[in-house]
Formats: sequence, structure tokens, C-alpha cells
Amino acid sequence: MDIEKDLAQIARQESVLRFDRFDPEVAWEVGLALKAEAVRRGVGIAMEVSTPAYTLFSYSMAGATPDNADWIRRKRNTVFRIHRSSYAISLEAKRDGRSLAERWGVKPADYVAAGGGFPLWVGGSCIGAVVVSGVPQRDDHDIVVRSLSAVLGKPVESLPPET
Repeated sequence: MDIEKDLAQIARQESVLRFDRFDPEVAWEVGLALKAEAVRRGVGIAMEVSTPAYTLFSYSMAGATPDNADWIRRKRNTVFRIHRSSYAISLEAKRDGRSLAERWGVKPADYVAAGGGFPLWVGGSCIGAVVVSGVPQRDDHDIVVRSLSAVLGKPVESLPPET
């Protein structure tokens, strides 16, 4: 894995996968796309679409565990705090040899640098997060990216499989 190439690709994903508008109906579409992508892959995950004020979509598939809800909470907190993909934050931490707590001064019990959280942008504002948990972090990230791409009709290149 080339961290710099992955970070550049994630930055492109973050710049392309933005909404003109976002409301509960769009959140529902995103949630259904997440579920469809998980079913296509044959994995059981937990998923959430939320704003800082509301959870707009939440679903746990067969195979998800109670721990997935806590991973979602921590990934969501990371996205809300930094307005970046939690996978990008994970890769930066690995590259820099500094934990999320060291870099941002946050508590590991409430924040995590692990893939699966992605910011929801409307115009220039981060208004929420899409978060999944249940498979390896690179796959969590890819499920979100593919789902957002499908809803927005904006094709983006996925990260290559980890070797």
C-alpha cells in the first residue's frame, strides 16, 4: 500500500462526493445504498447516516455485533471533529507515527482513527457523516465511497485492494 497515493485518492473522493442538498430523504437513499453494497459483498455491517443533531438512518445487518455501534460512534466523532474521512486520518496517523490522541488531543474512548467514516458536505459545509463498521477499515471506507458514488451519480475511483 502506498499511503501517499491512497491519501491523494481519498482527497479526490472527498472533493467529488458532495451534495447540492441533503435531507432525510437523501439520507434514506444513502442508507439503502449502503445496505445494498453490503449485501452485494455478502457482509454484515452496521451503518449510520447522521448530522450532529440527528441520526437520519441507522441499521445493523445480521452479522454485525454490539461493538460495531461503538466503533460507529467513535468514527462519527472523528469525522465531526476533523471534517475528513476517518480512513484518511488513520493513514495519516500511520504515516506520521502519531496517534489521533497525540495529534488532535482527543480521548481514544471517544475518537478513533479507523476507516469507515466519511464527511457529508453540502457546498462548503460539513453537515454530517456516513459511517459503517464491520469489515476491515479499507473495506468499510470503500463501502461508503461506492454507496455515495451511486447515490450522487458521480463515479469515483476506489482504492485498490490492499495487498
